[in-house]
Amino acid sequence: MQVHRPYTLHDALALMAATPTPTPIAGGTDLLVSWHHKPKEKLALLDLSQLGGELAAMRLTADTLELGALTTYWDVIASPEVSRAFPLLAEAARQVGAMQIQTRGTWAGNIGNGSPAADGVPVLMAYDATVVLQSTRGRREVQLDGYYTGYKKTVRLPDELIVAIQIPRRTRKAEWFEKVGARAAQTITKVGVAVVNDEKGWRVVANSVAPYVCRCRNLESALQKGQKFKSPEEIRDILKNDIAPINDMRSTAAYRETVLSRVLFYRLADKA
Repeated sequence: MQVHRPYTLHDALALMAATPTPTPIAGGTDLLVSWHHKPKEKLALLDLSQLGGELAAMRLTADTLELGALTTYWDVIASPEVSRAFPLLAEAARQVGAMQIQTRGTWAGNIGNGSPAADGVPVLMAYDATVVLQSTRGRREVQLDGYYTGYKKTVRLPDELIVAIQIPRRTRKAEWFEKVGARAAQTITKVGVAVVNDEKGWRVVANSVAPYVCRCRNLESALQKGQKFKSPEEIRDILKNDIAPINDMRSTAAYRETVLSRVLFYRLADKA
């Protein structure tokens, strides 16, 4: 195993342009989950944790919140200004593992790992976040809701790093986040959903119900048209075109469909 520890972002980008391309890590919390069965002989890691600077910065302006790639969940929890401006970020951050994970794990890492059960990604996507990617060739921005192309697959090119996440500040009519797990804390999501209604319309984002965290666009369209629902089953029928849950060790597809539709029905009736 080889571990690269660059001193600057410029050094990190140069290493990402090399062959073979190393795996970028910051908190390393996702990597360690699979550490015991991951082949180590040819593993190359790019440790970004000591870079600091713009990658560690969290900037809140009148228009935008920018989370540097090294911004942790705890950074958001510990910021009253950010928590007030984007309450779902703080709510989701408090449900990501224990405090040890919250102080090490990063929002960019949650995006980069690409888990369908990621807790941070639904609220970022519901807030209409943009991912900022950088390589030696320059920077580009990708909407988070277009970032994933399949299970653990993204539009990020091999030589690119996630360097920031940008979230627009907008007036919101409704916003809420729900995580359903085997217990109240320190658990992987069985079903999760984040909902935001702002000047750009409705965004309903679900996790653990598809190969990647996804927007429920057919349900969003129905809400945008002002459709009211008389039962969870009506929502479930629409969701069949938005999600693709599976049976696994944590739950069943039928359970996930049922719970998601019920959570949405009762929360929409209460908050919409």
